[in-house]
Amino acid sequence: MAAAARVAPKDHFSPAEWAPLSRKSSWKGLALMAHAWAVIFAAAAMAMAWPITIPLAVMIIGARQLGLAILMHDAAHGALHPNLKVNDWAGETLTPGGLVQYRNYHLGHHKFAQQAEDPDLGLSAPFPITRVSLRRKIVRDLTGQTHFKQRWAPLIRRIRERKPGESAVAILRRFVKSRPKFFLGAAVTIAVTAPFGYGWAWFVLWWLPSATWLPMITRLRNIAEHACVAKDEPDPLRHARTTHANILERMFLAPYYVNYHCEHHMFMHVPCYNLPRTHRLLKAKGVLPGMLTAPSYLDVLRLASSKPASQDRGGDATPEERGVRQVAIQ
Repeated sequence: MAAAARVAPKDHFSPAEWAPLSRKSSWKGLALMAHAWAVIFAAAAMAMAWPITIPLAVMIIGARQLGLAILMHDAAHGALHPNLKVNDWAGETLTPGGLVQYRNYHLGHHKFAQQAEDPDLGLSAPFPITRVSLRRKIVRDLTGQTHFKQRWAPLIRRIRERKPGESAVAILRRFVKSRPKFFLGAAVTIAVTAPFGYGWAWFVLWWLPSATWLPMITRLRNIAEHACVAKDEPDPLRHARTTHANILERMFLAPYYVNYHCEHHMFMHVPCYNLPRTHRLLKAKGVLPGMLTAPSYLDVLRLASSKPASQDRGGDATPEERGVRQVAIQ
């Protein structure tokens, strides 16, 4: 298996330029995590005080849930904190978790980016699709169908197909034990909020965003990063796409510099908060024209949904739809 071509920092930066880009801060990554949780709590407080703002809170919280996954992704690269023990503790404890499993899987994506062995190739390979197909996918995400297929349908299938003598209760017990943060967080939040009349808060202000807004922006983010990138692309400057994000997109779709995805694939150990500076330096050096970039998320979606309507395949769930991962930060 041939690994994807890589970019050496010395090809574009002097040692003096590279040192601050690759340096891990002892506080910036942790500050971003604190910011994500602060925004989540502030949006939840807003919604509880003024229920009319619940739709806005769902979008804000879903985007910060993605933000926490992005920061966990930085931890998977050892880029969240200079102390690896602190890096891994924060990446596992202060996010939805799954750091070790994600790291093992995700580094394979970087090693074989857009090559046949890339474990994420199936997420980008089907594009372009039709506008109707994209619209169907977004509807499935926003109505919770994608979340159900990924998180709950396998459990129901496992119970239905259980072996003789195997109880449904035992299967449910193992399921709960395999997701301790989810169920413990639900129990604690409900116990704290219910006495004040907000027993609904966890369901509406955590679970609902994770079941609707998060799957949709995860899909759109993944499309922007790798859709319509050629399989077996030899140029390491074109394995992933950087997309310009305005302030609203950074708030609701692309938090914590995740839109600088080409730079991330070029230099995967650069912390996310140093990616904008990396982008500016590459632009100043004339490298940017050779990189894969897009002026906006809307432009990428137009490209990704440019397949003629006559070729639409109907409402079937495609492999890449079944494969959209809640924490697959590429």
